[in-house]
Amino acid sequence: MRKAQLSGVIAAAATPINRDGEPDLRRFVQLCRWLLANGCDGLNICGTTGEATSFSVKQRKAIMSAAAEALPLERLMVGTSAAALADAVRPTRHAADLGFAGALLLPPFYYKGVDDEGIVRFFDAIAAATSRTPIDLYLYNFPALSGIAYSPPLVRRLMENFGSRIRGLKDSSGNLDYAAEIAALSRHLSVFPSNEGVLLEARAGVFAGCISATANVNSPWCARAFHKGETAAQATASLIRAALSRKPLIAAVKAVLADVMGDPAFEALLPPLTPLPAADKAELLRDYHAIVDGERLSLKPAAAG
Repeated sequence: MRKAQLSGVIAAAATPINRDGEPDLRRFVQLCRWLLANGCDGLNICGTTGEATSFSVKQRKAIMSAAAEALPLERLMVGTSAAALADAVRPTRHAADLGFAGALLLPPFYYKGVDDEGIVRFFDAIAAATSRTPIDLYLYNFPALSGIAYSPPLVRRLMENFGSRIRGLKDSSGNLDYAAEIAALSRHLSVFPSNEGVLLEARAGVFAGCISATANVNSPWCARAFHKGETAAQATASLIRAALSRKPLIAAVKAVLADVMGDPAFEALLPPLTPLPAADKAELLRDYHAIVDGERLSLKPAAAG
């Protein structure tokens, strides 16, 4: 029997970092529990917002193991992308062994201009490495960073070759026509745009939901839009996303998280990313509070990790 598909509001969870540059596993679990208690149907850990490509395979596996010990894995997908095949295989196999709901994979992203055959060979290796303990595979389309797109013909070929192992696609291209074209390939394929502005459309069945960086700080409003169809909540969620998008997005997410959680440690970033300058941070927090303070929404407190 196939596992239930991930759907709804999925936060691309940030990864707290300690002073030694290691993932802060206690704060990570605290954040994930808080997100799941405040409107998130699921989480995507070790993704772009989670700064996964700045961590080693060993560090990423430690994050995954911490999640497995403390969180409901049926609600979590994990990014296992890497430029090196072996570095993608190892975390994907680890995710399968732990029982994550899915692995999210960029195409191998160092060499540009590779043909579809090369991408299929990459997935051949991933599928073979996890054949004993299969895990659902989600394609991560983010050509602005990877330089390689999952074209509709390539997605169709991957589905033909690997069948139900290809469970869905996260689209960070911002092209909703592309996302809709991919969704139309199969009713069994779950497509998640990266912008919560699609949640009312997703509610109607066009998409499976969204996987969003800004769901770290607007998930209660996202949940009300997706599950209750509240247009005002959708508008608030979109205003929050717009405010954060005016700054470098990951730094902005972490600055607001540090404020919301009342813990400056959440603001730390790994190089090459840098925190927001003080003036930009102050402007962002003013904008954020101007949007949300009128909502009078009581968030559930963060549980200790």
